[in-house]
Amino acid sequence: MEIQNHTLITEFILLGIPHTEGQENVLFVVFLIFYLCTLLGNLFIFLAVMSDSHLHTPMYFFLCNLSVLDIGFSSVSTPKLLAILLVRNGVISMGGCMSQVFFYHFLGSTECLLYTVMAYDRFAAICHPLRYTIIMNRRVCALLAAGTWFTSSFHATILTTLTFQLPYCGSNEVDYFFCDIFPVVKLACGNTLIIETVSFTNIGLVPMTCFFLILASYVRIVIAILKMHSAEGRRKAASTCVSHLSVVTLFFGPCFLVYTQPSLSDVLVAPVQIFGYVVTPLMNSTIYTLRNKDVKRALKKLVGCQGTSEGSH
Repeated sequence: MEIQNHTLITEFILLGIPHTEGQENVLFVVFLIFYLCTLLGNLFIFLAVMSDSHLHTPMYFFLCNLSVLDIGFSSVSTPKLLAILLVRNGVISMGGCMSQVFFYHFLGSTECLLYTVMAYDRFAAICHPLRYTIIMNRRVCALLAAGTWFTSSFHATILTTLTFQLPYCGSNEVDYFFCDIFPVVKLACGNTLIIETVSFTNIGLVPMTCFFLILASYVRIVIAILKMHSAEGRRKAASTCVSHLSVVTLFFGPCFLVYTQPSLSDVLVAPVQIFGYVVTPLMNSTIYTLRNKDVKRALKKLVGCQGTSEGSH
């Protein structure tokens, strides 16, 4: 009977965003606009950096990785959410649910680690400018980037395996708008202590460790900037950090609210998480574009709008 129960649930039903009944059409249009802008914005940044040899530096190499991550992260659940809002069809297969859990935590963890690597890059550039090209050579950059992807895939594999090795034999209605560990595990028939413990530990430990490493990097960076004699040098150094600090704040803010404040009401948790995976990927590309003259110049070249200014370089 136990084996039979394990095979009962072959699909889940996503109930959508809580407390939004009657607003589906408006939300569909809003999320579709955000999603398309996210895809186009990050794709343009990726192509602009790749096509401009002046931007083939560590900082922009990591920015390309971030653009790819944001495209993937926003695509984990947004298409399915749009389908739920448009045709009111929340059915998702077991494999589709597993994919959402895996890629949500894989790409989320990768992005978290990448922000840490980007902070280290800024630390090396500002605190050790004469040795920067040696410290952040191509091999080191490639290893750091690959390390973030590989480590996160291992992290996500553990979480996904522990989640879906549990028996699901009761209700198949996930009271959320995508498959995340905690809403899904609520439906398990077996003992969920292990996955809940591992999830709280891993999901809390990775962002917390990254946050403190980023904080330590910026403490050193601030000290180095304050020691600079040139006001222009201080301004330029600070300017290169503002974009990164902005996207770090956008990323860690929702993370800490969702995973460290279990007392938050259901009404607040959903908007916070939606902001994290719908709005933040778009804001990342916007922030780096608006605040970076090199990226704006590369984008103009990419779309053929630079005109005669090309000859001035």
